[in-house]
Amino acid sequence: MDLKGLKARGNWSHICSKRDPARVRTHTSPMAVLWLVVFCAFPSANRAQVPVYEVTPVESTIKFGVDSSVPIKGTFDKWSASIKFSSTDARSGVLDIEIQADSVDTGSGLKDNKLKGKDFFDVKNSPIITFKSTRVVQTGPNTFDLEGDFTIRGVTKTEKLTLTSTGKGSTSGSIDGTMAFDRKDYGMNKGIPFIKIANRVEVNVSLKWKWTGGPPLVFQQ
Repeated sequence: MDLKGLKARGNWSHICSKRDPARVRTHTSPMAVLWLVVFCAFPSANRAQVPVYEVTPVESTIKFGVDSSVPIKGTFDKWSASIKFSSTDARSGVLDIEIQADSVDTGSGLKDNKLKGKDFFDVKNSPIITFKSTRVVQTGPNTFDLEGDFTIRGVTKTEKLTLTSTGKGSTSGSIDGTMAFDRKDYGMNKGIPFIKIANRVEVNVSLKWKWTGGPPLVFQQ
């Protein structure tokens, strides 16, 4: 037995006990420390691999319009939107939009009240209009088709939102798109007295975004 070595180890334990008694009571192997470091590092590494984007509502708009004998066009004042990615592939993105139906604003109180009523948006029973993309197809260098679940008046159907993206490679930009649907598919079968209304409703979104973290997106084209 190496008495000198044993004595040296004893002296080192004595010194450590003065500095930090807990280190004498708890013996942690170097391998355990290594695994702890790796475990703590992985969550942040995983987060760093996902692009993070935020929609800036103040600069964004959601509008709608329908052909009619008297113009019916407006905006929604209260809504939220998010863009989330599961990888760096731009096609992995999910666009989620929620609109408060009673925030419709056509500039006319008469029209607003009619649209909020049971014949149209039926805001009392269905206060939220939503769109959540389920599939992204890149159709050009900066154009995309987003198929998704569109819900209005409690009815959900698959619709397509056609988007154009600007700002590729920068820290901010916008996505501008159009979605058209048949109002009668969602139970809006009535009209407005003395006004001829088409069935096709067009929704226009203009969402300003900023890149807040993670790696940049990779585009197919």
